[in-house]
Amino acid sequence: KQACSDGPNGGKGQVVTDAACPDRLDPSRTFLGFKQENWLYDGLARSQARWNILGQDLVMAGLRFGNGDAETRYWTDTWDGYPVARDRMTEALATLKPRNPVVLSGDYHSFWTNDVKRVSADPSSATVATEFVGTSISSSGPPYDSLMANMPNNPQIKFFDSRVRGYMSMDITPRLMTTRYQAISDVRDPRASLSTLNTWVVEDGRPGAQLA
Repeated sequence: KQACSDGPNGGKGQVVTDAACPDRLDPSRTFLGFKQENWLYDGLARSQARWNILGQDLVMAGLRFGNGDAETRYWTDTWDGYPVARDRMTEALATLKPRNPVVLSGDYHSFWTNDVKRVSADPSSATVATEFVGTSISSSGPPYDSLMANMPNNPQIKFFDSRVRGYMSMDITPRLMTTRYQAISDVRDPRASLSTLNTWVVEDGRPGAQLA
Protein backbone atom coordinates (compact mmCIF):
# COMPACT_ATOMS: atom_id res chain seq x y z
CA LYS A 1 0.00 0.00 0.00
CA GLN A 2 1.34 3.43 -0.96
CA ALA A 3 2.01 5.98 1.74
CA CYS A 4 -0.93 8.40 2.08
CA SER A 5 -2.84 6.40 -0.52
CA ASP A 6 -6.20 7.69 0.72
CA GLY A 7 -5.45 11.17 -0.57
CA PRO A 8 -6.49 12.81 -3.85
CA ASN A 9 -3.79 10.95 -5.79
CA GLY A 10 -5.82 7.76 -5.61
CA GLY A 11 -3.09 5.47 -4.30
CA LYS A 12 -0.49 6.39 -6.92
CA GLY A 13 3.08 7.36 -6.15
CA GLN A 14 3.55 10.99 -5.21
CA VAL A 15 6.25 13.41 -4.10
CA VAL A 16 5.57 14.44 -0.49
CA THR A 17 7.06 16.04 2.60
CA ASP A 18 6.80 14.22 5.91
CA ALA A 19 4.50 16.93 7.25
CA ALA A 20 2.09 16.33 4.38
CA CYS A 21 2.41 12.55 4.63
CA PRO A 22 3.27 11.34 8.16
CA ASP A 23 2.14 7.89 7.03
CA ARG A 24 5.53 7.54 5.30
CA LEU A 25 7.26 7.19 8.68
CA ASP A 26 4.81 4.71 10.21
CA PRO A 27 6.91 1.78 11.56
CA SER A 28 4.03 -0.64 11.00
CA ARG A 29 4.33 -0.23 7.23
CA THR A 30 6.35 -2.86 5.39
CA PHE A 31 7.65 -3.13 1.84
CA LEU A 32 7.93 -6.91 1.75
CA GLY A 33 5.48 -7.98 4.44
CA PHE A 34 6.83 -8.93 7.86
CA LYS A 35 6.76 -12.66 7.11
CA GLN A 36 8.90 -12.22 4.01
CA GLU A 37 11.18 -9.74 5.81
CA ASN A 38 11.95 -12.34 8.46
CA TRP A 39 12.43 -15.02 5.82
CA LEU A 40 14.97 -12.81 4.07
CA TYR A 41 16.86 -11.92 7.25
CA ASP A 42 17.03 -15.61 8.18
CA GLY A 43 18.42 -16.43 4.74
CA LEU A 44 21.02 -13.67 4.96
CA ALA A 45 22.08 -14.87 8.41
CA ARG A 46 22.56 -18.42 7.11
CA SER A 47 24.10 -17.56 3.76
CA GLN A 48 27.52 -18.94 2.92
CA ALA A 49 27.54 -17.37 -0.54
CA ARG A 50 30.40 -15.16 -1.62
CA TRP A 51 27.99 -12.82 -3.45
CA ASN A 52 24.55 -12.23 -1.94
CA ILE A 53 22.43 -10.76 -4.73
CA LEU A 54 19.04 -9.29 -3.85
CA GLY A 55 16.87 -8.92 -6.94
CA GLN A 56 13.87 -6.63 -6.51
CA ASP A 57 12.06 -3.96 -8.45
CA LEU A 58 12.36 -0.51 -6.83
CA VAL A 59 15.29 1.80 -6.07
CA MET A 60 16.52 1.09 -2.54
CA ALA A 61 19.24 3.69 -1.92
CA GLY A 62 16.84 6.62 -2.06
CA LEU A 63 16.51 9.96 -3.81
CA ARG A 64 15.60 12.94 -1.69
CA PHE A 65 14.45 16.23 -3.18
CA GLY A 66 16.09 18.57 -0.69
CA ASN A 67 18.83 18.55 1.93
CA GLY A 68 17.00 16.45 4.50
CA ASP A 69 15.21 19.31 6.27
CA ALA A 70 11.47 19.50 6.95
CA GLU A 71 10.80 20.78 3.43
CA THR A 72 12.53 17.83 1.76
CA ARG A 73 10.27 15.81 -0.52
CA TYR A 74 10.31 12.06 -1.24
CA TRP A 75 8.87 9.94 -4.03
CA THR A 76 6.65 7.31 -2.41
CA ASP A 77 6.80 4.71 -5.20
CA THR A 78 10.28 3.50 -4.19
CA TRP A 79 11.79 2.40 -0.88
CA ASP A 80 11.58 6.11 0.03
CA GLY A 81 7.91 5.41 0.65
CA TYR A 82 8.94 2.84 3.28
CA PRO A 83 11.96 4.37 5.05
CA VAL A 84 11.48 2.50 8.35
CA ALA A 85 11.24 -0.83 6.52
CA ARG A 86 14.36 0.10 4.55
CA ASP A 87 16.22 0.91 7.76
CA ARG A 88 15.26 -2.52 9.12
CA MET A 89 16.76 -4.01 5.96
CA THR A 90 19.97 -1.99 6.08
CA GLU A 91 20.41 -2.64 9.80
CA ALA A 92 20.05 -6.36 9.10
CA LEU A 93 22.74 -6.12 6.42
CA ALA A 94 25.00 -4.26 8.86
CA THR A 95 24.53 -6.66 11.77
CA LEU A 96 24.15 -10.01 9.99
CA LYS A 97 27.09 -9.19 7.70
CA PRO A 98 26.27 -11.39 4.69
CA ARG A 99 29.21 -11.40 2.33
CA ASN A 100 29.10 -8.88 -0.54
CA PRO A 101 25.42 -7.88 -0.63
CA VAL A 102 24.45 -6.41 -4.01
CA VAL A 103 20.98 -5.09 -4.83
CA LEU A 104 19.68 -5.26 -8.41
CA SER A 105 16.77 -2.91 -9.08
CA GLY A 106 14.74 -1.34 -11.87
CA ASP A 107 11.47 0.50 -12.50
CA TYR A 108 12.92 4.02 -12.82
CA HIS A 109 13.74 3.70 -16.56
CA SER A 110 17.32 4.83 -15.94
CA PHE A 111 20.77 3.60 -14.95
CA TRP A 112 21.94 4.18 -11.37
CA THR A 113 24.95 3.09 -9.34
CA ASN A 114 24.30 3.58 -5.62
CA ASP A 115 25.78 3.04 -2.20
CA VAL A 116 23.10 1.63 0.10
CA LYS A 117 23.65 3.34 3.45
CA ARG A 118 23.10 1.90 6.92
CA VAL A 119 20.98 4.95 7.82
CA SER A 120 19.07 6.09 4.77
CA ALA A 121 18.53 9.61 6.14
CA ASP A 122 22.30 10.01 6.67
CA PRO A 123 24.31 9.73 3.43
CA SER A 124 27.51 9.88 5.50
CA SER A 125 26.69 6.63 7.32
CA ALA A 126 28.40 3.36 6.46
CA THR A 127 27.81 1.68 3.11
CA VAL A 128 26.24 -1.74 3.71
CA ALA A 129 25.49 -2.81 0.12
CA THR A 130 25.94 -1.84 -3.51
CA GLU A 131 22.97 -1.15 -5.78
CA PHE A 132 22.78 -1.32 -9.57
CA VAL A 133 19.62 -0.08 -11.27
CA GLY A 134 18.91 -1.08 -14.86
CA THR A 135 17.24 1.18 -17.39
CA SER A 136 14.32 0.34 -19.67
CA ILE A 137 14.69 -1.39 -23.03
CA SER A 138 12.47 1.06 -24.93
CA SER A 139 10.35 3.26 -22.60
CA SER A 140 11.51 6.82 -22.02
CA GLY A 141 13.00 7.82 -18.67
CA PRO A 142 12.47 10.62 -16.14
CA PRO A 143 13.77 14.14 -16.88
CA TYR A 144 17.55 13.99 -16.75
CA ASP A 145 18.39 17.64 -16.08
CA SER A 146 15.98 18.14 -13.19
CA LEU A 147 17.13 14.99 -11.41
CA MET A 148 20.80 15.79 -11.98
CA ALA A 149 20.28 19.23 -10.47
CA ASN A 150 19.24 17.48 -7.26
CA MET A 151 22.17 15.06 -7.08
CA PRO A 152 24.25 17.22 -4.67
CA ASN A 153 21.63 16.29 -2.06
CA ASN A 154 22.22 12.60 -2.77
CA PRO A 155 25.91 11.69 -2.48
CA GLN A 156 24.97 8.02 -2.15
CA ILE A 157 24.14 8.08 -5.88
CA LYS A 158 27.42 7.63 -7.76
CA PHE A 159 25.94 7.59 -11.25
CA PHE A 160 22.61 8.38 -12.91
CA ASP A 161 21.54 8.52 -16.55
CA SER A 162 17.96 8.47 -17.80
CA ARG A 163 18.77 9.52 -21.38
CA VAL A 164 19.62 6.08 -22.76
CA ARG A 165 17.79 2.80 -23.19
CA GLY A 166 19.40 -0.58 -22.79
CA TYR A 167 20.28 -3.12 -20.13
CA MET A 168 23.05 -4.12 -17.75
CA SER A 169 25.27 -7.18 -18.00
CA MET A 170 27.39 -8.69 -15.26
CA ASP A 171 30.47 -10.89 -14.98
CA ILE A 172 31.04 -12.40 -11.55
CA THR A 173 34.20 -14.11 -10.34
CA PRO A 174 35.24 -14.99 -6.78
CA ARG A 175 37.26 -11.77 -6.61
CA LEU A 176 35.23 -9.27 -8.61
CA MET A 177 31.75 -8.35 -9.84
CA THR A 178 31.83 -6.34 -13.07
CA THR A 179 28.68 -4.54 -14.23
CA ARG A 180 28.39 -2.94 -17.66
CA TYR A 181 25.66 -0.52 -18.65
CA GLN A 182 24.84 -1.35 -22.28
CA ALA A 183 23.24 1.47 -24.28
CA ILE A 184 21.21 1.16 -27.49
CA SER A 185 21.90 3.95 -29.99
CA ASP A 186 18.28 4.32 -31.18
CA VAL A 187 15.38 2.15 -30.00
CA ARG A 188 13.40 3.10 -33.12
CA ASP A 189 16.03 1.71 -35.48
CA PRO A 190 16.20 -2.10 -35.92
CA ARG A 191 19.82 -1.64 -37.05
CA ALA A 192 20.77 0.24 -33.90
CA SER A 193 24.19 -0.30 -32.41
CA LEU A 194 25.09 -1.27 -28.87
CA SER A 195 27.81 0.37 -26.82
CA THR A 196 29.03 0.22 -23.23
CA LEU A 197 28.08 3.41 -21.42
CA ASN A 198 30.39 2.65 -18.50
CA THR A 199 31.64 -0.20 -16.35
CA TRP A 200 31.59 -0.63 -12.57
CA VAL A 201 33.39 -3.10 -10.33
CA VAL A 202 32.69 -4.35 -6.83
CA GLU A 203 35.59 -6.05 -5.08
CA ASP A 204 35.13 -9.02 -2.79
CA GLY A 205 34.94 -7.72 0.77
CA ARG A 206 34.61 -4.05 -0.18
CA PRO A 207 31.05 -2.62 -0.29
CA GLY A 208 30.40 0.04 -2.88
CA ALA A 209 31.09 0.13 -6.62
CA GLN A 210 34.08 1.75 -8.28
CA LEU A 211 34.18 3.07 -11.84
CA ALA A 212 36.41 0.79 -13.89
